Amino acid sequence: MSPIDSFQKAAPSQQTPNSWLMDFFRLNAPLWLVSASLLALAPFDGSWTAARAATPAATNPPAAADGPPPQQLPITARACLEAPQAVRPVCIALEVPRSDRQYAMGLQRRGPLPQLQGMWFGYQPPAVARFWMHQTPEPLDMLFVRAGKVIQVVAPSAPCMRLPCRSYGPDVVVDGVLEIGAGQAAALGIGVGTALRIESLKPAGSPGPGPSAR
Repeated sequence: MSPIDSFQKAAPSQQTPNSWLMDFFRLNAPLWLVSASLLALAPFDGSWTAARAATPAATNPPAAADGPPPQQLPITARACLEAPQAVRPVCIALEVPRSDRQYAMGLQRRGPLPQLQGMWFGYQPPAVARFWMHQTPEPLDMLFVRAGKVIQVVAPSAPCMRLPCRSYGPDVVVDGVLEIGAGQAAALGIGVGTALRIESLKPAGSPGPGPSAR
């Protein structure tokens, strides 16, 4: 039982008219002293509370630093433009995502792509593919391919670092989507109807990109 509880339960016949007041201050003197000390140290304008509650902006990491680092996949395929549609015979070196996680990350957080390099998202069986530019800092050209021909070109697709972000893609199934640096489609003469052949650079018998969605 605490001292203050003992005082509250004392019999009235054992107290003088002023003894209860003296006992109260005697028993609670430490509490009064501590409270007075804290009041003396605390400012009266509320600035202490505000300073403790606010987090300095400099301590917050920038939004671009949040999340995983960008992925850099090995070159395992190439996309070759078929003559006579191409301005000149040319092939584009390709990074090819394999897992669902690699498909989901795509080119997020990546810097500018080198010329004649891109990323190929294959779909087997063919599927409706919708792509966006969430957290992709560099503009891209997107080529939607079906049966060896480009059926839609999005050039360029603008970066979108924060949601909501626009999605791109036709409402028909495609075999895959090729992403290259902005301006590359025009520079290479690629448009709707351009023939595009995807060739694996892996040894014969190696599995190709399986069905997945981004």
